[in-house]
Amino acid sequence: MFGIFKQYLFMLLASLGNTLLLALFALIFAMLIGLFFALLNVSRNRILNAIGTVYVDAIRGVPLIVLAFFIYFGVPQGIKVFVDGFRLPALQAGTIALAMNCGAYMAEIFRAGIESIDKGQMEAARSLGLSYGTSMRRVILPQAFKVMIPSIINQFIITLKDTSILSVIGYPELTNTGRTIAGNTFRSLETWAIVGILYMVVIVSLSRAAKALERRIKVNEK
Repeated sequence: MFGIFKQYLFMLLASLGNTLLLALFALIFAMLIGLFFALLNVSRNRILNAIGTVYVDAIRGVPLIVLAFFIYFGVPQGIKVFVDGFRLPALQAGTIALAMNCGAYMAEIFRAGIESIDKGQMEAARSLGLSYGTSMRRVILPQAFKVMIPSIINQFIITLKDTSILSVIGYPELTNTGRTIAGNTFRSLETWAIVGILYMVVIVSLSRAAKALERRIKVNEK
């Protein structure tokens, strides 16, 4: 096992970097998507409510691998009708698929965070003459974000693990690289053990960071 790790060290670290990059890009866009649809879900407007609910339910109801195939293969085929030769690189397609998938779960995290803030906070802000948007941006969201931080980190961990699914569209993340190394060396046991250990080191580190951050937030609130 050490021989494989030493021989393919650069390739493994590069693919791990690709995995983290993909997960980070996806999380950033997912937070924007999640915030947008969470605001629709907490709105008093029934139409906006319905739009937010449909998005969350629809995306959560589609397996990530199907969504990835749709973005990577289906969307370019549809666009080729208007733009000849159009294609999406694996990184962009993977980021879109992961962001859409993660965004649906982030919407629920943001919604729960917003609803955890006492309604009196919004009423007090409105009574001071602040608009709904300003009250949400300056009063509700800053408080809600503190509550949501551990959940956001946990969602990042889930998204990081979900990147392995995108090996099916050829993105050179860690699982895809592991499959290549296993095919080259014919030593699947050692190869997948190395890949598993790399995932475990990163994910356990992030999990402990999330717990430490959660403890600090609770201490600061006392």
